[in-house]
Amino acid sequence: MPAPPLIEVEGLRHAYGVGSGLVWALDGVSLSVERGEFVAIMGPSGSGKSTFMNILGCLDTATAGLYRLDGAEVSRLHHDALAAIRNRKIGFVFQSFNLLPRVSALENVELPLSYRRMLAGKRRRHALAMLARLGLAERAGNKPAELSGGQQQRVAIARALVTEPLLLLADEPTGALDSQTGQEIMAILRRLNQEGLTIVLVTHEAEVAAHADRIVAFRDGRVVSDRAVIQQNEQAGIGQRLSEAGRYVR
Repeated sequence: MPAPPLIEVEGLRHAYGVGSGLVWALDGVSLSVERGEFVAIMGPSGSGKSTFMNILGCLDTATAGLYRLDGAEVSRLHHDALAAIRNRKIGFVFQSFNLLPRVSALENVELPLSYRRMLAGKRRRHALAMLARLGLAERAGNKPAELSGGQQQRVAIARALVTEPLLLLADEPTGALDSQTGQEIMAILRRLNQEGLTIVLVTHEAEVAAHADRIVAFRDGRVVSDRAVIQQNEQAGIGQRLSEAGRYVR
């Protein structure tokens, strides 16, 4: 029997209270993401894409609807169970890096492993190996303020990967970076996906979405387009994906 999709969402709705009424940030979203896919979520501000990402990451729970991750229903789990899923199965990369400023790059990468109560020596070896994989072995002792923006984001990616997650969620991962550094970060994410990692990213930038193989467009809390873009070669692929992505940010 084939494995189920990594992500399955059915009729997802999420409301925020405003005054005496409700605002539906998500209004009946249904979609699935297969293992190994690279999906870009696009849409204007207020379209629901960040709310959707928070629910996928078990940082929030939906008002209604179902969410299955790796074949298990997680929609109604309590806080501790959701925290365990985040630590075991999900890695996060944020626009603002979210690194602890007073500790080293190595200690930042070690942090998720400390929640697993891994022995200090093993934890350090794993973190050092992940920093080396991202080309930052020589920066392990530096604090975030001593690193460039691109280096900080690579530390954040190393931290996201050190637990060997099934899913990487990236929320505007290049938003705080210049265009060249942003392209370097996206090349890293593309390589990780080619190695088998499932990636879902939120972006409003066509240049970023162009690295994905599937673009899901949100508007007013609903999916208005879900389009796979398959190309014959990588160079042509990025060009046409850029054209496709541009349609969803106008």
